[in-house]
Amino acid sequence: MIGGFGIWELLIILLIVLVIFGAKKLPEIGGGIGKAISNFKKATSEPDEIDVTPKEKKTEKED
Repeated sequence: MIGGFGIWELLIILLIVLVIFGAKKLPEIGGGIGKAISNFKKATSEPDEIDVTPKEKKTEKED
């Protein structure tokens, strides 16, 4: 059992996806999901970017 799903459940889900999208779209869908997962992993593992833009200084007239 994988994540609460048995073999039969996974086969039924795969069959439904195959009927909805067709066999020609499955590689495109798989590639898109793979890219999304890799981008998510990369974004979560990289340190946060630090904003180094200088803040505008207020002049005495603006105060």
